[in-house]
Amino acid sequence: MLLLVPLVYLVLTLASLQSAAFATEGAAREAARILAREADPATGRDAAERAILVALGDVGMTRSAATARVQCAPRCGDGALTVTVSVRAEVRLPFVPQGLAVVVPVEGEATFPVSRFRPDAP
Repeated sequence: MLLLVPLVYLVLTLASLQSAAFATEGAAREAARILAREADPATGRDAAERAILVALGDVGMTRSAATARVQCAPRCGDGALTVTVSVRAEVRLPFVPQGLAVVVPVEGEATFPVSRFRPDAP
């Protein structure tokens, strides 16, 4: 019994960290894919934001717990060749009281080439 409680806590902690890792990786992948394929920047940003919300919501995370960063190479806009999206989330450890700020950062990143068939592709 003495070993069972720490073992159960370890399993719960690893499960929450793994689900957050899957969520951030999936959110980054889908957002990068959408931004690389969408010709209209405003529509692409809205669709990428929805993809991030869905991926995080699937594991019970809120959008306020995560930040997203978009980078383009060589620059964003008409001349972009690749789009990279990074999603970083702060995961609270299970059963830790609200007063203690014990969080573990988890980050997912994905890079997609810009579609050659986009109307604005170089």
